[in-house]
Amino acid sequence: MSFTFTNSNIASLLSARVRNIYRQRAAGSLLSSIFCILTCAAFAQVEKGNVLIKNGTVLTVTKGTLAQTDVLVKDGKIAQIGKAIVAPAGAKVIDATGLFVMPGIIDAHSHIGLDAINEGTNAITPEVHVADAINPMQISIYRALAGGCTASHAMHGSANSIGGQCQTIKHRFGTFDQEAMKMEGAPRTIKFALGENPTGHGRRDGTQPQTRMGVEFVIREAFSQAKEYIEAWDKFNANKLVKGFRGTPPKYSLRLETLADILKGNIIIHCHSYRADEINMMLNVCKDFNIKRITFQHVNEGFKVAPELAAYGAMASVFSDWWQYKLEVYYSTAYNAAILVKNGVVTSINSDDANMIRNLYHQAGKTQKYGGLSDDEALSLITINPAKQLGIESRVGSIEVGKDGDFAIFKNHPLSIYGVPQYSIVDGIVRFDRASDANDMRLWTDPKEAIDIPTIHKSYAHDKDNCVQDVELELSDLFNEK
Repeated sequence: MSFTFTNSNIASLLSARVRNIYRQRAAGSLLSSIFCILTCAAFAQVEKGNVLIKNGTVLTVTKGTLAQTDVLVKDGKIAQIGKAIVAPAGAKVIDATGLFVMPGIIDAHSHIGLDAINEGTNAITPEVHVADAINPMQISIYRALAGGCTASHAMHGSANSIGGQCQTIKHRFGTFDQEAMKMEGAPRTIKFALGENPTGHGRRDGTQPQTRMGVEFVIREAFSQAKEYIEAWDKFNANKLVKGFRGTPPKYSLRLETLADILKGNIIIHCHSYRADEINMMLNVCKDFNIKRITFQHVNEGFKVAPELAAYGAMASVFSDWWQYKLEVYYSTAYNAAILVKNGVVTSINSDDANMIRNLYHQAGKTQKYGGLSDDEALSLITINPAKQLGIESRVGSIEVGKDGDFAIFKNHPLSIYGVPQYSIVDGIVRFDRASDANDMRLWTDPKEAIDIPTIHKSYAHDKDNCVQDVELELSDLFNEK
């Protein structure tokens, strides 16, 4: 297989910003232009905007529905909610007459913006952090915005009993700055996993865990080691103040430091789980180690243990009606979310999927058929409740003065099957505009452009994966070296 890249090909694959510079300068300066842009982006500040949304039906989620109401955002924060608000000089004005304005949708369980998401070398890997591998240019982020989703929880995978630390991100698509994607001030979170995923479905490679019993053991052992680590450091820090003390500090361990922060309540656990028995098991582990902050993810059998979850203060982030895709999730119900809500569990509906994140408003709407939830209860599942699960409810999840200017604006009610997102706004910046965004602008290609990159397969076998086998990249045209 052979690809030949020309200058025009490269220009069509780069961002609009790069493409404009490319058109303005000679081809020989393209590389220096790209370098300048990427260098500037690396030091960019988070962009905040001023916008006035006029005359919309405002679904505040926490403060009821406000008809024909304006919302003013100044410097990325909601400054005023009311009628006949005058736009400040330079503010963008959006006429939302006949439209519905809701808080930006939040996905509490997502993997967008990430590529490799499992550190499968050990059952316990809290020392790794997905924040080190956020990809701000991944097209799935823009597609999430097209579904009204303005923030998500970028998570480690579920290969480990205790996985890596996760990252709450804002969907500030359009920046090249990895740091700008991170929601500043969001609490730390970490991924745990129960059931078949961390056991490898009963793998026989000689490593632990291989059973649900083993999963519990490795978690308890890790926490016990973290307790000893805390005690050793506390003892050293107390003794070093004593005159004449000559002791040495305990050996530093990033793994144990992270586990210690969980025990201290500084990190929120988000735990992959399906079955009621393993959910109860993890609740017992948390009780024994005095861990209060935990959200169970998926929780397919949560309806069986809803009172226990509520009594402990544990939260639940569930699928609307997704189950039976493997044996341990055979038993569930589309009433799961509603049952959890009615039992007082702070519940959200998540996607865990780059496609489903684009229609979480439809997923929330299903709870009105399966459980009869009210509009505000259903919308809470994708706004204020996931915000609570991520510890960011003081910033996002509802439309209130002082909160971040994150909105999704819909034609037709978002819980209607006819609801269609028109705008997605993050920090007062329009990041998605259905009417004005150019065709495929975020793919950086012209949809009518003829494809002139030849694809030649040198070898192929139907029973093998030959992806990029024998690929040759000819970049001489780009560098003007031909």
